[in-house]
Amino acid sequence: MAFPKMTRRTALAGASALGAATIWRPREALATKQLTVVLESEVVIFDPHFTTAAITRTFGYHIWDTLFAMDGKGQIRPQMVEAYEASPDKLTWTFTLRDELKWHDGAPVTAAECVASINRWSPRDALGRMLRAATASMAAPNDKTFTIALKEPFPLMLAALGKANAPLPVMMPMRFASTPGDQRLMAMPVGSGPFRFRADLWKSGNSMVIEKNPDYVPRKEPADFLAGGRNVKFDRVELKVMPDQMTGASALIKGEIDYMQYLPFDSLSLLRRARDVKLLGIGGIHQFQGNFRLNHEAPPFNDPAVRRVLWKLADQSSILSAIGIPEEFRSPQCSSFWMCDAPLSTTAGSDVAKLDIEAAKAALKATSYAGQPVIILEVAGSISQTAAQVLAQNMKNAGFTVDEQTMDWGTVLARRAKKDGWSMFSVYSNGTDMISPLSHFYIASTCADFPGWSCDTRIPDLLKAFTQAEDDAGRRRVAEQIQTIAYELTPAVMWGQFTIPAGYRADLRNLPQSSYPMFWEVDR
Repeated sequence: MAFPKMTRRTALAGASALGAATIWRPREALATKQLTVVLESEVVIFDPHFTTAAITRTFGYHIWDTLFAMDGKGQIRPQMVEAYEASPDKLTWTFTLRDELKWHDGAPVTAAECVASINRWSPRDALGRMLRAATASMAAPNDKTFTIALKEPFPLMLAALGKANAPLPVMMPMRFASTPGDQRLMAMPVGSGPFRFRADLWKSGNSMVIEKNPDYVPRKEPADFLAGGRNVKFDRVELKVMPDQMTGASALIKGEIDYMQYLPFDSLSLLRRARDVKLLGIGGIHQFQGNFRLNHEAPPFNDPAVRRVLWKLADQSSILSAIGIPEEFRSPQCSSFWMCDAPLSTTAGSDVAKLDIEAAKAALKATSYAGQPVIILEVAGSISQTAAQVLAQNMKNAGFTVDEQTMDWGTVLARRAKKDGWSMFSVYSNGTDMISPLSHFYIASTCADFPGWSCDTRIPDLLKAFTQAEDDAGRRRVAEQIQTIAYELTPAVMWGQFTIPAGYRADLRNLPQSSYPMFWEVDR
């Protein structure tokens, strides 16, 4: 899940890192070719199996590697795997690893470690759990080959092993992969990806360094989103911690940093005028989806009729305009749970989603609502808070009693874990997390112990049917059925699809055009 905060707080004065860096840097590294970047937040969790945090996913793709990977069209391609085949009855899959795969400590990657990694990751992921349920056994007959024997066909095998949303199915050395998945890895990360982590250069709260992995052998195919060759052109990438976005934007203009993942919207006009800065804003699956997540366990949203009133009050155009998102960085009113301009886009069930305050008033009066306060958890200074404030005013106009409570994101996480004391919170997530019923946070977790506790007993069977569909057309039909139910259930109400543009220095070449920060292929 993307961290929902876009603050304008004054940055703390940064400690001078230059002298310290010089102390650590060997003499031969003084001419190191370095890229300096500012990401959405500091990396605090290194375990890609353990969390859905987007920053850990970004870090994970640079340090670790996956068996398969998604290309720019949403197709799954081999990554660590050289060859694979399924038996005629689709019950036995055989995978052969590429040559020259090595962990950062120099040890070879083995098939047994891949089996252990899948076993660690799968219980923590909705699609992974479905794969696990369909699996009879996994085995590694030799160091290069492993097999998965199924109890029933599982057409989404490659989609599971190459999924682009967190938690990531990365491969780990046995000493990590044998750690139970519900125990977070605390050791310094050792992967097989194109970069390796420099623990000796890590300054918590200030910066961390990843450097080119000299033993990494890229695939021969051209890079395409997360798939293909990952050719690293910089010796080192420094990840700077810069909490204040306006300070980051200024640093980008001055050339003090080379790339900033999330630009503040109120600095875009200034950045456009900067001769040496370019903006990056991508559509479709590279956009974000904003949602109001509802608490189904506590009044008033334990009544589905009260929940459905919100579809008449959440106007995406008004919300995105209030946030200040330019039209070029947003989609028109998007009614698809699975994102617009995406493979499963649909309008099924969405006829109820239309701003109409008077109709909302009448609908609310016909429900069980008795004036209970709707407690909205809002992250101070964030675009998600602005979204919540627009909805809150419409709710008041329709007859709701609204209690807006401002806090930081950490407090929201703590509050939302309890089944009382809150009614809704606002958040936004990467499109790659939301493009499928199997990964959409509020659909895939139906009838599970997931904050919000939405449940419709029809959805689990439809999710299974989705995994068993033989082709894209069959999956689209099932996705439409699920969305129709979701509009009735109202696990969340969408508040918009949009891009938060990244910025980079104009002298950078071949920067992957993606909302995922990727620092292979890019050069200067």
